[in-house]
Amino acid sequence: MKKVLIVDDTKNIRVLLTACLELEGYEVISAKNGEEALDSFTKEFFDLAFLDIKMPEFSGTEVLRRIRSNGINTPVVIMTAFGTVKNAVECTRLGAVAYLQKPFTADKVRNLLNELKSDASSDISFNISTAKKLIDELKLNEALNILKNTLPLDINRAETYSLIAKVYELMGDQKEAERFYNISKHFE
Repeated sequence: MKKVLIVDDTKNIRVLLTACLELEGYEVISAKNGEEALDSFTKEFFDLAFLDIKMPEFSGTEVLRRIRSNGINTPVVIMTAFGTVKNAVECTRLGAVAYLQKPFTADKVRNLLNELKSDASSDISFNISTAKKLIDELKLNEALNILKNTLPLDINRAETYSLIAKVYELMGDQKEAERFYNISKHFE
């Protein structure tokens, strides 16, 4: 199950987004400010984050800047009722993948998710890169989940099988590690 972080200081927004995302099959974690968001990002891997720009303490733009400087490449959707060109340019430069203008409807959220799914599913390189970072951090279950989701996108890619084998090896499952190493050799 994909995990999403929602960061907004308005409870109603968090509740609406949580309901929409859970109906779409996501596991949802929420934070009410930037400090909670940064704490969540350091503790868990997220497949996607919804980040409000205007929050107390520090802005969503600052949260985005800090997670990027820490090497966290989670796709981020910026939410704002006060969209400015300056914010849009800065957030895009920091790697925001989409904008969600407030107020929004459940249909708008669903449409955005469908767009993001088609974009993300074709981004094999991003998934491989993320999995490698997670392996280096010994976040093996999360890396394995990403790799297994990446596998159907290109079943002929030896690197994906090799990385899955490496994860199983680090988990101590030699039988599965050997199986995936052998599969990878067929595609080299």
